[in-house]
Amino acid sequence: MAPSTHWRIDYDAEDIGWLCFDRQDAGANTLSSETMAELHAVLEDLSSRPLRGLVIHSGKESGFIAGADIHEFPALDSSERAFALTRQGQMILDRLQHLPYPTVAVLNGFALGGGLELALACSHRVAMAGDEPTLGLPEVQLGVHPGFGGTVRLPQLIGVRRAMDMILTGRSLRPGEALRAGLVDALITDGDWRTAAVRQLKRPGNKAPVPLLDRLLALGPVRPLLAGTLRRKAAEKARPEHYPAPGAIIDLWEQHGAAPSAASYEAEARSFGRLVMTPASRNLVRVYFLQERLKKLASAKSIVSRVHVIGAGVMGGDIAAWCALKGLDVTLQDREMRFIEPALARAARLFGRKLRKPEAIDAAVARLRADPGGAGAATADLVIEAVYEDLKVKREVYERLETSLRPGVVIATNTSSIPLEQLAGCLRDPGRLIGMHFFNPVAKLPLVEIIAATGSDADALGTGTAFARRIGKLPVPCRSHPGFLVNRILAPYMGEAMEMVREGIPLAEIDQAAMEFGMPMGPVELADAVGLDVADHVARILGPVLGRNPAPELEELVRHGNLGLKTGRGFYTYRDGKPVKPALEWGSSSPAVQDRLIYSMLNEAAACLQDGIVPDPDLVDAGVIFGTGFAPFRGGPLHHARELGIDNVVARLRELAQRHGPRFNPSPGWRLLQH
Repeated sequence: MAPSTHWRIDYDAEDIGWLCFDRQDAGANTLSSETMAELHAVLEDLSSRPLRGLVIHSGKESGFIAGADIHEFPALDSSERAFALTRQGQMILDRLQHLPYPTVAVLNGFALGGGLELALACSHRVAMAGDEPTLGLPEVQLGVHPGFGGTVRLPQLIGVRRAMDMILTGRSLRPGEALRAGLVDALITDGDWRTAAVRQLKRPGNKAPVPLLDRLLALGPVRPLLAGTLRRKAAEKARPEHYPAPGAIIDLWEQHGAAPSAASYEAEARSFGRLVMTPASRNLVRVYFLQERLKKLASAKSIVSRVHVIGAGVMGGDIAAWCALKGLDVTLQDREMRFIEPALARAARLFGRKLRKPEAIDAAVARLRADPGGAGAATADLVIEAVYEDLKVKREVYERLETSLRPGVVIATNTSSIPLEQLAGCLRDPGRLIGMHFFNPVAKLPLVEIIAATGSDADALGTGTAFARRIGKLPVPCRSHPGFLVNRILAPYMGEAMEMVREGIPLAEIDQAAMEFGMPMGPVELADAVGLDVADHVARILGPVLGRNPAPELEELVRHGNLGLKTGRGFYTYRDGKPVKPALEWGSSSPAVQDRLIYSMLNEAAACLQDGIVPDPDLVDAGVIFGTGFAPFRGGPLHHARELGIDNVVARLRELAQRHGPRFNPSPGWRLLQH
């Protein structure tokens, strides 16, 4: 056999082969064209060897296999080429499945996508015990579905109900969940994976059948009923015209029932080949690369272990809870204990949802301590200020705070709209002040804007960036400017919605137009969710920058205490946390309404690029996607504008300006994208 760069095979005295995958020059194992070709050669040799069994394991401490090499996706230039490569991968795993002796995959940490599909082609799987969800088929998040046999083997192994939940959502299982589902055969709790693997090789090959209900659901006459139910549920979360992959997954099931036949595998490969060439998949792959870029912005590991948060409102309390959830010691300060108690209660609920095990929940609760006197600031490695969005209030906090801090400790403000230069003037060491703007809800939105004022120290910014990664957030660097990046781009979108409210366009029609574009919720409902008092305050600050006055309708609701979701009434009335609004038929929204909303965002995104708020267009797109949920399948506002054609966008803006006023005048920033 020719020497292999990435696969290493050893044989022991019991005639067991130990095949180690250790992709060279990479921190994690991924299945590239090269590594798959080498695996094919290895399996060709192994198929003729008289072994008692084969154990496949990883040479990486980071995990088993993270999936296919996504960097190869953009090079796929046709559905036929994608089909051919996918079919080739299937045949390689088919060779693994049909080796003339038992095989075991040792899953030390993550086994995702093609990595889990490789493990599914083995006779047995053992996994290291752990609390993180590490085993899954997340391809749907890239606009495709498993292509190396996962849509066939997973339902065969664990039944259609569990398998479809995993494949349609991309949700990963914890090792314990995987054991209960039958996805893995044993958990390794003592670290002795070699003994566990040999034990599995000696087990009989016969598996327990999937539950009777799953077998009944796989029958030809029944499959269309299940498929209809799955389509309805999938459409509630991802419209098929925006995200075609869930529908394609369900089609495969309805047509083939995951039968282990050549027709099933070929259909999977053909479907994958079609999906990977769709605009949705291309753009979702782009979003993946944007996310990876943000992850790599931190140049060093965080040195922060103790955090002091000032302000126990919704944002401050939830930031403190998230930090404690991620293993940091946190003190939470506010004027009185009664202002901190609601934040502690919300934190306890978060810990219960995320951690599950009582001992882990108790440990997180213990890491978050109420600190009305602010004593924790003296020992903190980082202070996060999240008090009311008022310049005078924040400056008063800093003047008291700075005397208690150790030299060099960074103060990070969660301001959403106030330029940092106005805040730093009261500090003796203004370079220690940076912005760390989180987004609500903190537990769901991954972005943190890392704001640099004119005098912010580079080390302080580095501390903030590394800290954001330490707590699992995506940092995007921004220049200090009213609204920074995300709020500045969001404000014209929200403002245009208010203009349409003033014109008498029904609220639900405004929201419907945004959602049909692909936004997670409409701008009117979003204003209610954020809080109309917050929306009004930000509108006042950004009004002079954007040339828009706060909407009188918004001011009137705030004056009467109707602040949106949190008071049960805003633009909408709320029942059980849901807005009461008429149900509109999908596809019924006005293109003119949609253009006014979306082109407001596109134009401001170009203006942010012109003003140098972030260094390049990709960071504009990343910030808006991860900070607002901007339709990921469109790849970001500036990318979407490029796909429309910059000249076409500028022409449409001019039409809107003629009809609705100078707020739609094209930004000079479009010139930077016309190349």
